[in-house]
Amino acid sequence: MAAGLCLVFILLVPFAAAGLAVINMGLGRSRNAAHMMLSSLCVFALAAVVFFVVGFAFEGYPGGPAYEFIIRGKSWNWIAATHFFFRGLPLDGSPASLAALLGMMSVGLAAIIPLGSGADRWRLGAACVSTTVFAAWTYPLFAHWVWSGWLAQLGMNYGLGQGFVDVGGAAPIQVVGGISALAVTWVLGPRRSKYTSERMPMAIPGHNAVLVLLGCFLVWLGWIGLDCAGAILFARAEASRSVLIVVNATLAASAAMLAVAAITRIRFGKPDASLCANGWVSGLVASSAGCAVMPPAAAIIVGLIAGALVTYTVELLELHLTIDDPGGSISVHLIGGLWGVLAVAWLGKFPADGNASGQWLAQLAGVASLLGFVLPLTYALVRLINRFFPMRVTPEGERQGLDLHELGAGAYPDFVSHNDDFLQR
Repeated sequence: MAAGLCLVFILLVPFAAAGLAVINMGLGRSRNAAHMMLSSLCVFALAAVVFFVVGFAFEGYPGGPAYEFIIRGKSWNWIAATHFFFRGLPLDGSPASLAALLGMMSVGLAAIIPLGSGADRWRLGAACVSTTVFAAWTYPLFAHWVWSGWLAQLGMNYGLGQGFVDVGGAAPIQVVGGISALAVTWVLGPRRSKYTSERMPMAIPGHNAVLVLLGCFLVWLGWIGLDCAGAILFARAEASRSVLIVVNATLAASAAMLAVAAITRIRFGKPDASLCANGWVSGLVASSAGCAVMPPAAAIIVGLIAGALVTYTVELLELHLTIDDPGGSISVHLIGGLWGVLAVAWLGKFPADGNASGQWLAQLAGVASLLGFVLPLTYALVRLINRFFPMRVTPEGERQGLDLHELGAGAYPDFVSHNDDFLQR
């Protein structure tokens, strides 16, 4: 029964990918809408294929074969030792096969996250090259550390609480995707006409708020599947705990969205629709790590803080750091995911014999690995890709729109979508 229910949950995950794609598309310019949707489908498909070919061999599954090294008599698992092309993996509903299927869905979801930060200027071919490296190496390596490797072993080897706890993939899916978004944004630079000569940001509103808000419902449905499947496969939670997970995800998203609506209402006189959508997703992101180990009241706290964080970090990145992130991917997935990982140690409920102070150290070890290893590695790989496959479209292509420039046809052929042709170039 648990295997069948887990399969149903995994089949919901593509709704999260569709929701993120629609949100990213709605927050960009209308002349790039079809390009964003096709890019999302391409990177999801490519990530799944690359994960099948090589990625799963490096991620593996809990209890599966892995390469280890010994330090002071303790064994540390650092990378999986399974076969390429799923060879030897029985696709029969076993935990290993379900972990492989969830990995295919999760890496595709993570690969879509950077598209929001590179919106309106990232070439499709370069995005595919970046996704290949991401799905083959960056994502599976850190996912292995979290769910099977040395981070998960911190509790057993060093008595640090339960080891690094991340039920729904806040770190390997959301934060790693957000780190990739940050690296892509750094390399691409801001959009044309985003900043004045005095480096002051100009507002470039998303072209379709209705689709952005619709995407929130799709994301919520997919997140339920992602968190529940992760809890069953990686946290060994019983199927009945799915009720708690759904409640926590819903409450965190709701609290985060309401927090953003209240903050923007107080600061600007009216709630901001795009920020509210980002707040909703940020609440889901932040709840992922501890969705199975937190009481519902704690999920509300997680959501409220996630909503406040996304509101102020968007402003910080755009106004003070001149980082142009049209989809809010960095604030939502990177910052929200890091907050969710740390919230586990503060608000999670663990067995009475657990080491509470050690849980903090375990979660901080995961954060340190993300910022001290994954971030510089990802940035170096993106810079290397940009050297051989220039990532940014030409100025003329950006002015014309990626739909016409790269696809040869616009998403809205009956409407005028070049409303800023005469702005600064």
